[in-house]
Amino acid sequence: MNAGRWLLGAWLIALAACAAVIAQTRFTSDLSAFLPRSPSPEQRILVEQLRDGVVSRLILVAIEGADRADLAATSRQLAAALRADSAFLSVDNGEPGGISGDREVLWRHRYLLSPNISAERFTAAGLRESLEDELRLLASPAGMLVSRTLAADPSGELLALVEQLGGQGGPSMERGVWFSADAKRALLVAQTRAAGSDIDGQARALASIRSAFSGEARADTELRLAGPGVFSVMTRERIRGDAWRLSLAATVLIAAMLLALYRSLRVLALGLVPVVSGALAGVAAVSLGFGSVHGITLGFGVTLIGEGVDYAIYLFTQKPAGATPQAAFGRIWPTLRLGVLTSVCGFSAMLFSGFTGLAQLGLFSIVGLLVAAAVTRWVLPPLTPSAFSVSAVGTLAPRVRALVQAAPRLLPAVLAVVVVAATFLTFMHERVWSSDLASLSPVPAHDQLLDQQLRRDLGAPDIRHLVVVHAQSEEAALQAAERVAVALRRAVREGWLAGFDSPAIHLPSRQTQLARQAALPAPEALDRSVAQAVKGMPFRPGLFAPFLKDVAAARAMPLLERKTLEGSSLALKVDSLLVRREGGWSAMLPLRGVTQAPAIADEVASLGEPGVRFFDLKAESDALYRSYLKEALNYSLAGAAAIVALLFASLRSARRVFDVLAPLLAAVIATAGVLVAAGQALSIFHLVGLLLVVAVGSNYSLFFDRLPLEQEERSRTLVSLVFAGVSTVIGFGVLAFSKLAVLHALGATVGIGAILALFFSAVFSRHARAL
Repeated sequence: MNAGRWLLGAWLIALAACAAVIAQTRFTSDLSAFLPRSPSPEQRILVEQLRDGVVSRLILVAIEGADRADLAATSRQLAAALRADSAFLSVDNGEPGGISGDREVLWRHRYLLSPNISAERFTAAGLRESLEDELRLLASPAGMLVSRTLAADPSGELLALVEQLGGQGGPSMERGVWFSADAKRALLVAQTRAAGSDIDGQARALASIRSAFSGEARADTELRLAGPGVFSVMTRERIRGDAWRLSLAATVLIAAMLLALYRSLRVLALGLVPVVSGALAGVAAVSLGFGSVHGITLGFGVTLIGEGVDYAIYLFTQKPAGATPQAAFGRIWPTLRLGVLTSVCGFSAMLFSGFTGLAQLGLFSIVGLLVAAAVTRWVLPPLTPSAFSVSAVGTLAPRVRALVQAAPRLLPAVLAVVVVAATFLTFMHERVWSSDLASLSPVPAHDQLLDQQLRRDLGAPDIRHLVVVHAQSEEAALQAAERVAVALRRAVREGWLAGFDSPAIHLPSRQTQLARQAALPAPEALDRSVAQAVKGMPFRPGLFAPFLKDVAAARAMPLLERKTLEGSSLALKVDSLLVRREGGWSAMLPLRGVTQAPAIADEVASLGEPGVRFFDLKAESDALYRSYLKEALNYSLAGAAAIVALLFASLRSARRVFDVLAPLLAAVIATAGVLVAAGQALSIFHLVGLLLVVAVGSNYSLFFDRLPLEQEERSRTLVSLVFAGVSTVIGFGVLAFSKLAVLHALGATVGIGAILALFFSAVFSRHARAL
């Protein structure tokens, strides 16, 4: 009795410690958790762009459902409200005032930033050409901006900067703001202060957008949002929602079934103790081991309801009337212990993965199952009423025995099905496994389509195509980026891409800034050029005195540095695109509207610049996923070998090892065949599901291998296996109703595989044939 109390006390203390760890745990849901822990340089770029790159901070906004006038008015009102919100560094909707937050920096340093600065631009002929352009612009929608800047900027440098920052191939304009090509949507782009990996910050930014929209919009307008931050927040909420909703559904269904079986609320509550204990221990272990817990790992905890509750079913159902719980569990413990160790061997395949997300799932599963089994072994027996026994066994046993006796007759048919499934998978081997990282994406297809449509309409950069420059210093990286930009401008003229961004646009190299300063004329020469340029033009004398003053000041002003940009969105863009790393600096030039990626790659390569590479990040990510999948398959084979070695060491009989493994292998082949025949390309999470089929099914095949000779014990064992199988199917089956592809894959795989493993265990069992 004293030992039992000590065990109960230790268990309660351990639960409290797990709860304390979980209370301090950081939960994440970004895809980078399913990227390598030790990435290559190319993979590191992918991870950085997913987490903190400038693209990850963009929220694409569409307003639709009303006429153009109302959509344009709502766009202007929403943009004005968001520009006043500190959560956003910039909000653009095509209005000239959209860059007002950067206007001061652009205006003061326009002669260092403008790409058009040259000595010819400030000759009499060059100035006259600029002034003629300015006169034409006065009658255009940009006329208000031109009228305000004409006296100090007759060469139009600010307009050149606005055009450069807006990029090429931008969206259509209607009523002074951006619209989609079909004019059915007003468009905005908001750049958040929070990094893409800061999901709480992204959530606050989204809440601000929705709040501002609800205060400004008409009742018939609709707000549509897309972008990495939107999807991160959406995914986190869906994971949370599905985890709680599906956990509740599984708990209710399993509890209803077990209440009908046990006829005792106390025993029902005790049956859930291993599940709760295992889940808490698993989450705490992941938190301690990795510093954070991914939402997918948390959602995976639903599976423990179906697996962990089985252990309690074996204990309660196989306890005869009058026997102590300790004695009953002592009889089944050797079999259950071997089943748990088999499961641990299988999940170790994930634990050693180089990918954080998969390793988290492995650690969670191993710790959760070990703790659930330990609680069932040492905590539940002292708490279980000694007089308790499942009376329904006597009623159900004859029917279950009849089914088990009939099962071996189906062996030829089962073998035929498995052979057909194996042949089908062999024939379809090139299409069995998905080679696309998008198969891990929790973002629904319709949301991905909206994102693509808005990016196309806005001409916004995507994360797929990127030119990366590596150099020893910041200055060298900026100079190389400027040389690459020359090649990219040629590509734009050829129609191979719509545009690009570069840190050198927002922070030119010192070399370029000095060249631009040198191109500015002396005050006397500029005064003469202005006097000649305005002859015969409608400008009053002395109008351009501010221009002469500003050019003179620009000739001697300090060069632009990163700290000069502080407080503007240009600073964020530079920080996102120009990164210091070990051994040097990297400048990143994201491309948009790419139509001829191979031609662009050749154009960049023709520069012969050391340290310059063109990346197709989708190709990189797909190659990464293929290596990810290959590694997981190799570890799975290693886990399978460990299971075989464990069974040989424990059973000491090749025939018995075959009897245990045959139904598991058949269940895995048949399940994979069903999924592929249904049109599923198997992902890494289907592989995890197949590992779970082995983990769950090993308990069934081991119990069938060790069916008791005494009829009552055999009846209780068979009934416990049926209810354990049903609880597992319920626990995993509810996941198949998740809208998240990851949880759906797990649920469908294990839901099918678990019931097949139980059925095949009966079909292949020598003891069942003997009955």
